[in-house]
Amino acid sequence: MQKYTLQLKGYVGGMDFDKGYVDYVLSKHADEPVTVLIDSLGGSLATALSIAASFRNHGNVSVHFVGMNASAATIASLGAKHISMDANAMYLAHKCSIAVCQWASLNADQLSSEIASLEQMKSDLEKMDANVASMYAKKCRKEQADLLDLMKVGGWLSAQEALEWGFVDELTSMKEDKAPVLTDAVASAMAAVGMPIPQIQIQDEQGTQFSKFLAAITQFFKTPTAQQPQTKHAMNKILPFLVAALATDALHFEDGVCSLSEAQCDALEAMFANQDKQLKDLQNQLQQQQALIDARDKTIADQQERLDTQTKLLANQPGAATSQVVNNGKPSAEPKDEVTQFMETSKSARALFDSLP
Repeated sequence: MQKYTLQLKGYVGGMDFDKGYVDYVLSKHADEPVTVLIDSLGGSLATALSIAASFRNHGNVSVHFVGMNASAATIASLGAKHISMDANAMYLAHKCSIAVCQWASLNADQLSSEIASLEQMKSDLEKMDANVASMYAKKCRKEQADLLDLMKVGGWLSAQEALEWGFVDELTSMKEDKAPVLTDAVASAMAAVGMPIPQIQIQDEQGTQFSKFLAAITQFFKTPTAQQPQTKHAMNKILPFLVAALATDALHFEDGVCSLSEAQCDALEAMFANQDKQLKDLQNQLQQQQALIDARDKTIADQQERLDTQTKLLANQPGAATSQVVNNGKPSAEPKDEVTQFMETSKSARALFDSLP
């Protein structure tokens, strides 16, 4: 039985596929051949690039693939001196991806910022793809453009196909290397991240219906060959607005065609009729609101017109002449009654009489 210096499994960047542990083991065998078993669906590109560099710097590392190996797991092997693969194992090279968060709603400024951020992500991913394709091309001794095309397709390769491409140097049939078997959990995780499910047996120890669903998805990703006539592709698709209107979980598509029952068609017709009624009601409300706005605008215009007229009238009236206005700063005297005036006149006459010689 083959003994391995390192066994790297699971998520690239996790506890079982750790860059620090790889460097530690390689340092302990600096002047010795190192054999590495890899069985992983991928993970962190940064970790994979670092491990590939560590293998290359050591100079005498042999990698052996078993099971299903994809993405970062294949990149990590590119620094090895020799790569072998179990005849039943599988290999997947695809373009790099990154998690993207979507907002429920965005205003114009936020949308511009989000577009700029996505453009930067796209640029970064294109550079990563070019770098990885260059590494694959060097290993396979092919043109970088050919590897980019393969990564764009992102389909699973059999061991023989991986050998023909040049990703591996040798195929083996060791007894301890068992054929890969999908479990419900692994297949579910692959489907969740958009990874194609390979054409291998799906293990269903619990007897659930989930394996049948995964088998249908597997059929969708099968590539017809000259010896294998093309079959119908079937899949379930979740369209949130339609499935809500039809009160179902998903819509079944076969060769891109979805059939609806009479009841589902009636449900869609009722939904559209209800939306049409709501639209008309909304239009009526808008018309009523517009009529109120127009009436208020007319009232304001009428009041402004009256105000302008009164202003003009006041401006055209003549003012009092300034020569007729006397203001010496003293309050005007109160008018005197007739008795007071008589007494004052008599008093003045007496004073005048007394002043005579």
